[in-house]
Amino acid sequence: MTVSQTPTADQLRNRLVDEILSERSVPADVERAMRTVPRDAFLPGIELENAYTDQAVTIKDNPGKPLPLSCASVPSVVAMMLAQLGAQPGDKVLEIGAGTGYNAALLAELVGRGRVTTVDIDPDVALHARTTLNATGYDRVTVIERNGLLSTPENAPYDKIIATVGVWDIPLTWWNQLVDGGRLVLPLRWRGQTRSVALTRRGDELISDGVELCGFVPIIGQNGEKASPLNADDTIRVHYDQDQLVDAEALAHTLLTNKPARDVPSAQRVGGQESFDGVWLRATASDDRVCRLEVTPQALEQELIRRPATPGRSPVLVEGDSLAYLTVTREGVDPERPFRLGAAAYGPHGEELAQDLITHIDAWGSTRLAVPRMTVTPAETGAAAGHVIRKPESHIALTY
Repeated sequence: MTVSQTPTADQLRNRLVDEILSERSVPADVERAMRTVPRDAFLPGIELENAYTDQAVTIKDNPGKPLPLSCASVPSVVAMMLAQLGAQPGDKVLEIGAGTGYNAALLAELVGRGRVTTVDIDPDVALHARTTLNATGYDRVTVIERNGLLSTPENAPYDKIIATVGVWDIPLTWWNQLVDGGRLVLPLRWRGQTRSVALTRRGDELISDGVELCGFVPIIGQNGEKASPLNADDTIRVHYDQDQLVDAEALAHTLLTNKPARDVPSAQRVGGQESFDGVWLRATASDDRVCRLEVTPQALEQELIRRPATPGRSPVLVEGDSLAYLTVTREGVDPERPFRLGAAAYGPHGEELAQDLITHIDAWGSTRLAVPRMTVTPAETGAAAGHVIRKPESHIALTY
């Protein structure tokens, strides 16, 4: 008779790392760190199996808000961002967003005799990180309860800075703490999307060499992102940046009175597992009308709107009382790529916006894996060449 055995934490941890390696390349030092640090020890009260699944785990709720105040990031995203950071033995690293302390422990493994400092604005979260780091033997990590947007001079200057919370604008305090030639990795938010961007400081510029799709809880203290309901039940919303002109009342009237949507197909098809988020990224490199459309399941059930490509987060072009957003339609023409991308148009200028969105889709379709080069400069020094998105403390220039 065969007796089944419950997997140990070590077995589960190695199985998770093996799963991550099957999907993406991970540097050897990051792999070793992830096989070494016990994620379950940073998640007390969580079932062992759940601690070693490739999923985020909430550690502190945010009552009345759609997103938690703090959570343990998806392990594959952790591995991806650590690969982007490239922390080396002897480095001094600053982490913005202590979370459970798990990421700081991984960083401690990577820098060896170097130094890791992690900060968090929430006292409970900072205490949790300090407690778990001490309990797991990483007491050499410095944990500070502080607003991460402020200066952290205790162990500055830093060779590497990593943010594990969504950042809308890059504060000058981070520039002042990062050595020339140092690396900054952060989940940067613009035009409704979030991308993990790897940047190297070259004097008064931060220059990207990696852009990866991700999702993170936004940092507390930056309020440049706005959201407006487009119907009375608040089940359809548009999310946009403070520099974008969005007439939510006019758009709401358009959605109420202009039905059904006019569908405009593109020439681009995708496979069932093929990502098309690059359309959004491509559009932001030349078009300031790109926002994010959010449609809840309730709105879809009531057929209030044509289904967007990804209901919770789809790119939409907005201008005046008109809009056009990305759609996906299943066809039987090509078994390898059975889904056609297109645009749903609403309002008097909706079809013009849809054609512009089709142009972005086709531009993406010609080089689907291409990502833009991002050059970030302090707002006070002016912008680099390219399509510029201006924020209070930084200017972001995008070029393909």
